[in-house]
Amino acid sequence: MSNPPIICFGQQPCGFFPKRFLVSKIQTARRLQSELGGEIVFFYHDADHDPRETRTVLRHRTTQEPAVLNFSFANKVQRKFSPLFLKQIPTDWQAKTISQLPNYVDHPLIDVFKKVSAPNIADFCLESYRGMGLLEGMRVVRSSDAALRCAACDISEFFVDVPYEGEIVRARFANDSFQLHEGGNSFVTIPRTEFTKEQITPTRDSRLRWMQSLVHCTHYVAGLGERAYLRTEDAPEINFVTRDEIDRSDEAWTEL
Repeated sequence: MSNPPIICFGQQPCGFFPKRFLVSKIQTARRLQSELGGEIVFFYHDADHDPRETRTVLRHRTTQEPAVLNFSFANKVQRKFSPLFLKQIPTDWQAKTISQLPNYVDHPLIDVFKKVSAPNIADFCLESYRGMGLLEGMRVVRSSDAALRCAACDISEFFVDVPYEGEIVRARFANDSFQLHEGGNSFVTIPRTEFTKEQITPTRDSRLRWMQSLVHCTHYVAGLGERAYLRTEDAPEINFVTRDEIDRSDEAWTEL
């Protein structure tokens, strides 16, 4: 007998309420599971570092005008360069955000938000998605997991979690040194130090092969943008499925 399907989708933390395109991936994966059986795996790329990814776009309940909310950050270095699983949440952020939420969402969703208790952005987002019932019955694989990193295949394009100005930052390994992207054509170079596999995570181009060496999926639900850069030749054994269409894909999903 053949092994049961493993249906995977990937996403970095994408707002304290998830963006609608993530929910579309989840819905597409569940539809495939209803047709094929098998297991759903959420590849949670919480080692990404871009603070823009967690912006949460909500519509005002009266005016329907969009508002952009985001986490606050412990300091500038963490905000710009630390991986999302190490971006610490200031103690007053949750209470301040709760005071704003009645303008945008109903009380049941606010209650979910209030119950989340997490020290960093990646954990907070994941617990929020769980509290909304979105992840029920699926396995979550986190790119921050040191044991999984050690088990992954070797890659030539990667980031390394390294110390910088009292924090751990995610730096691109290039030209035998570490580089932090400041924006535009500006980079900060950190001299090379020794590092181990536990510190390595993939770039966008090497992510598929790295993930597949851990997940061994048979089907992968890809976002519309992902299809443009995925190196499908790195995993010819995967059946790639484009996620279902959804309106206002960059806005937050606010349904329970």
